[in-house]
Amino acid sequence: MSGSGLPLQHGRFDRIDLLRAAAMVWMTVFHFCFDLNHFGFIEQNFYRDPFWTWQRTAIVSLFLFTAGLSQAVAWHQGQSWTRFWRRWAQILAAALLVTAGSMLMFPRSYIYFGVLHGIAAMLVIVRLSAGWGPWLWIAGASALIAPHLAPHLMAAWPSAEVLNKPMLNWLGLISRKPVTEDYVPLLPWLGIMWWGMAAGQWTLQHRPGWLHGAGKASGPIHRAFVVLGRWSLSYYLLHQPVMIGMLMLLVWVTSRA
Repeated sequence: MSGSGLPLQHGRFDRIDLLRAAAMVWMTVFHFCFDLNHFGFIEQNFYRDPFWTWQRTAIVSLFLFTAGLSQAVAWHQGQSWTRFWRRWAQILAAALLVTAGSMLMFPRSYIYFGVLHGIAAMLVIVRLSAGWGPWLWIAGASALIAPHLAPHLMAAWPSAEVLNKPMLNWLGLISRKPVTEDYVPLLPWLGIMWWGMAAGQWTLQHRPGWLHGAGKASGPIHRAFVVLGRWSLSYYLLHQPVMIGMLMLLVWVTSRA
């Protein structure tokens, strides 16, 4: 029996991989535009323009919701802690690579708690709370609300300003956004992953076909997206160095023309 008490259904769930792949494609377009802006090919404000900031929020939300769905499936299938920690270690290693790479490119605003760092921390919490059942919905809502209360907390207790410091701002209870190229703290984002876990558990119990059915779209594009979804971590690490390298080459060629 699985951790959820439901019959085991082993194997990959193509529709989760497709959802993850959609997030990857959207992220790639977003990052390519960001890179074009960085190298001066376009002029956009990725930090304040709602057109870009809302896209970032939607992309990260899709990533984390899908991660929650995947954890629901893993828990349902009885995934061992050994296998969990093996995958977790890969994500943590990837997060450290992102930090190292961002230090080279953005020394004054490098990434110290971005999406991979956040996912690594959230996965442990979500795995430990997998048995909460419907309470996951309430926990998720609480996580989404909590950051909005932080400024009021700091106004009432000035000593709580310590939460704005880098050693604690990864919690997300801040009144000032830190200077970093990617910031995905536990709060409010843990709420999205908790909702993904809750939605996955409900779907596996009531509508399992929504996740594991291949459907009629099983052509080459479908298969390509499934593969992308399954190799998302490798793709995540490689896509930016490749695009940045290509743009650097383009800048070099045009400067010598």
